[in-house]
Amino acid sequence: MAHGPNQRDRGGRGDRGGDDLFDKLVSINRVAKVVKGGRRFGFAALVVVGDGRGRVGHGAGKAREVPEAIRKATEAAKAKLIRVPLREGRTLHHDTLGRYGAGKVVVRAAPAGTGIIAGGPMRAVFEALGVKDVVAKSTGSPNPHNMVKATFDALQNLSSPRSVAAKRGKKVGDIVGRREAAAADVD
Repeated sequence: MAHGPNQRDRGGRGDRGGDDLFDKLVSINRVAKVVKGGRRFGFAALVVVGDGRGRVGHGAGKAREVPEAIRKATEAAKAKLIRVPLREGRTLHHDTLGRYGAGKVVVRAAPAGTGIIAGGPMRAVFEALGVKDVVAKSTGSPNPHNMVKATFDALQNLSSPRSVAAKRGKKVGDIVGRREAAAADVD
């Protein structure tokens, strides 16, 4: 087995298939480690990666230089990819809540043409995920780490009509039919 200079695959749960992921830098902070001779400065980066088609991950990295911190964060994010079911490839199937630490987010599905109505770190997650229409509100901690993790908690609470139908022992049409019937009542 040949080992190239750039080979990082150790046979773990990495990407399967093409590497069509793109990354978004959410935050970069200068951090200091106090040592006997004074302070040693470094950088901490928070990165979100996604394929724009329902897979997304987040990661943090620290290093003495900014590019190295971003690289470490990107590698960590690629190792923690999750798949999120999307409705029509543009929005979420239902509204959901997420929480991490003191950060709370409310994520709502939106009609076509709404766009991404979300603040900073949440917007990066939705763009990497490939969501085009969503309304999100964050309360509590404005810390980017807490907001990203709370958003991921909300995304992991999502379920597709197919999985709900399987759990309830019903047909997908029965689950989705309620949504269409509710829309017909409004007209």
